[in-house]
Amino acid sequence: MTTALSIFTLPYSSDPLALFDALRQRPGAVLLDSGRPVAQGRYDILSSDPLATLEIDARGKSVLASDQLDITNLPSGDCFTHQQWLLNKLPSQATQANQSAIHNELPFMGGLIGYWGYDLGRSQATHYQPRITDLPQARLGLYDWCITLDHVAQQAWLIATPQRRDQVVEWLSQEPPKRAPFTLTAPFQAGLSYSDYAERFKAVQRYILAGDCYQINLAQRFSATYQGDEWQAYLRLRKATPTPFSGFMAWGQQAVLSLSPERFIQSKNGAVEARPIKGTRPRGATVDEDLALANALTSSLKDRAENVMIVDLLRNDLGRVCMPGSINVPQLCKLESYPNVHHLVSVVRGQLAPGASPLALLAAAFPGGSITGAPKVRAMQIIAELEPCQRSVYCGSMGYVDIRGSMDTSITIRTLVADAGTLHVWGGGGLVADSTLDEEYVETLDKIRHLIKSLT
Repeated sequence: MTTALSIFTLPYSSDPLALFDALRQRPGAVLLDSGRPVAQGRYDILSSDPLATLEIDARGKSVLASDQLDITNLPSGDCFTHQQWLLNKLPSQATQANQSAIHNELPFMGGLIGYWGYDLGRSQATHYQPRITDLPQARLGLYDWCITLDHVAQQAWLIATPQRRDQVVEWLSQEPPKRAPFTLTAPFQAGLSYSDYAERFKAVQRYILAGDCYQINLAQRFSATYQGDEWQAYLRLRKATPTPFSGFMAWGQQAVLSLSPERFIQSKNGAVEARPIKGTRPRGATVDEDLALANALTSSLKDRAENVMIVDLLRNDLGRVCMPGSINVPQLCKLESYPNVHHLVSVVRGQLAPGASPLALLAAAFPGGSITGAPKVRAMQIIAELEPCQRSVYCGSMGYVDIRGSMDTSITIRTLVADAGTLHVWGGGGLVADSTLDEEYVETLDKIRHLIKSLT
């Protein structure tokens, strides 16, 4: 039985949703969705049936499962060490696809796909927070095949062994099962009242005045019960707000539905890029109102200061694993507009140091500074003190790590977590010394209002 990987051409489609619909019920089905047509979106990646899965449980323990690979003798080390060990388990023959221009251009030729929850960074926390979901701190599959849609070249490929190809073709030919419609059974309720949020806002201001920190990303959670298929919910969310770093994965009674506009870290051929977002305004109801809101954001000294703080933090984080002198900022505080909000987006780039792996880069920068604050360690301690529960997948990351040494990950903002019939969604924002309570409170609502509305 050959395990050499091949690249098969498929008919191109601008929409990955119908393809994924046929795979939805497969074990470990996952979609990384570029949300076309939006800026930054180029590739969609779909897969299922991983060779192995790795979960990091609530205690930080790695839990492996596979009926195809030898997963005994897990080495000592942290969860990122275990992820690299699992990645190295991918059969070496699976990288023997022809070294063509297509091979070099395609983002994923086998490797890890999944999520890393914010709470993987809880070693920095000094306060206990209850867990609001039973989702593991991370869940990753080791995949030896995928379908990739390239919306720039308008081409589609199936990357698989010949045996896998036959399986995938059979799965795609099957009629998708009928699924229960998605329905909320109760409206979303805030985990914090306005007065609760106000108390925490004032506490952040005291910490800033005392010199503990410069910025804290404070979030609040909303929850609702539901029935039906989470994939149907994702379709509604995606229709309302396509974004370039979206994704869906579900297993058992749990699912992650992410509509993120923010890249965390990309690494390709040693070139590293982060795209932090700081600064938000809602879209206007008219052209004139929309332009006024965009102009207000680009001229805001406060929002620019927030963004620059996080750029400096990321320069430091990336510098721990990148070559000295390679860090640069080719874009600072550029306006990017999405269906529901305007954002200020910067770009930080660097060159990975020789011998450093993408997973080492992810570990060095995790979680992203744009959703913690600065300085990062103290910000995370204050977040753990003030937010009433753990963040779960929210403000973590979702994406892939390729066997060839490439990686692309999001910041899981605008992300819903489904657990045993309850949906959770968080909205947050960066607080600095000149933040005002009402503006910051409304910003947390602006960021998720369209998500909630699309499901009600």
